[in-house]
Amino acid sequence: QLQLVESGGGLVQPGGSLRLSCAASGSTLNLYAVGWFRRAPGKEREGVSSISRNGGSTTYADSVNGRFTISRDNAKNLVYLQMNSLKPEDTATYYCAATPYFDSLGPAAYYYWGQGTQVTVSS
Repeated sequence: QLQLVESGGGLVQPGGSLRLSCAASGSTLNLYAVGWFRRAPGKEREGVSSISRNGGSTTYADSVNGRFTISRDNAKNLVYLQMNSLKPEDTATYYCAATPYFDSLGPAAYYYWGQGTQVTVSS
């Protein structure tokens, strides 16, 4: 069974950058589309970005478009989320998730989830 582990979160000042990683084990990641989601305290889970199985298609939420970049290295079973120009409103727990179907920003489409990594943007 596919297992996902996120890393790379932390505390960063507004305007700074972080790169999150999602490492897969138990199966071959190229069989799955992958999405990044986040949940801030008191808010609903939000789809941030997604990438197709071969990386040829990517999708971004309007709130992060132009600032975040999703990518994947199937040979290493890794998916990345490069986050630039971070804002306080990006503070949340970030999760990666995988689905054997098409990439989507809708969390209901995803079968496998990681435990999350905390991102805090504050001065």
